[in-house]
Amino acid sequence: MRVIAGKYRGMKLNSFESYGIRPTIDRVKESVFNILQFDIADKKILDLFSGTGSLGIECLSRGAKKVTFADSSEESIKILKQNLKRIEEDYEVIKQDYKIVIKNKENLKEKYDYIFLDPPYKTSLLKDALTEIDNSSILNENGVIIAEHLYEDKLNVALNNLEIFREKKYGTVAVSFFKYKE
Repeated sequence: MRVIAGKYRGMKLNSFESYGIRPTIDRVKESVFNILQFDIADKKILDLFSGTGSLGIECLSRGAKKVTFADSSEESIKILKQNLKRIEEDYEVIKQDYKIVIKNKENLKEKYDYIFLDPPYKTSLLKDALTEIDNSSILNENGVIIAEHLYEDKLNVALNNLEIFREKKYGTVAVSFFKYKE
């Protein structure tokens, strides 16, 4: 894994050695950031289920104002902190369950321009996180949620305020983009 563009372009990132943990592959990450283009600069980002921090670090490399990394896994946080040692930008690391993170950030009235969701596949975590975010106010009015999931796991989740406005397929993986309904 590596940083694709920006200030930290080419920087190699530490990854997991354990089986079953799956970081976002470079091809998918590169495609997502090609879609977002230059809209990351000066934005506030939440990298929920951050794992190694690959997505959030890419945002920092491209000029994000601040990235909040959140994960409940001790192993993820350890590797994330190793990867962040070389990063000089503004970020925070939270080791908590995603529901607590969302609730706490809402209580702080913290709003994000982009929220990245990349939970473990074949769980209900993505649908649950989308529902929690939908019922909160942590996404800015024009904010976007970028969710990575297995293509076969259609996101048939009833959301009151959010809707999918774009979906891209990469082999067995899909990335869905959500925004507030108009």
